[in-house]
Amino acid sequence: MTDLSVIRGQQWLAQADLRPTKQRLALAALMVGDGQDRHVTAEGLFASVRASGLQVSLATVYNTLRVFCEVGLVQEITIEGAKSYFDTRVDDHPHFYFEDSSELTDAPKEHLEFARLPDAPDGTEIYKVDVVIRVRKKR
Repeated sequence: MTDLSVIRGQQWLAQADLRPTKQRLALAALMVGDGQDRHVTAEGLFASVRASGLQVSLATVYNTLRVFCEVGLVQEITIEGAKSYFDTRVDDHPHFYFEDSSELTDAPKEHLEFARLPDAPDGTEIYKVDVVIRVRKKR
């Protein structure tokens, strides 16, 4: 990790008033240190942090990602109820999910249109719409 990635990680944690523990800082630097948006899985982030030399458990990575979600630093995108991706871009936007590689990327939202949404069931309200567009190689 570079000094710049650590500084970006510190700033990212500070905007949510999170204490920069060693583990949080390492994960933050990996997630936002280069200034690019990321879609990471806990397992992928765990491998990256271990490769950087820091000893952390997979449970710590999951717990830290949950905290990041709770404070609004990342949003969780769940695919088929089993695989979760954590997105550092937290505005509403659609995603492409590549079936062949299990990769999740941002999709352009300029051409996405909803003519109408169904009414929410009684006693509830729609607060968010997630759009995941599944793609695969042509056969």
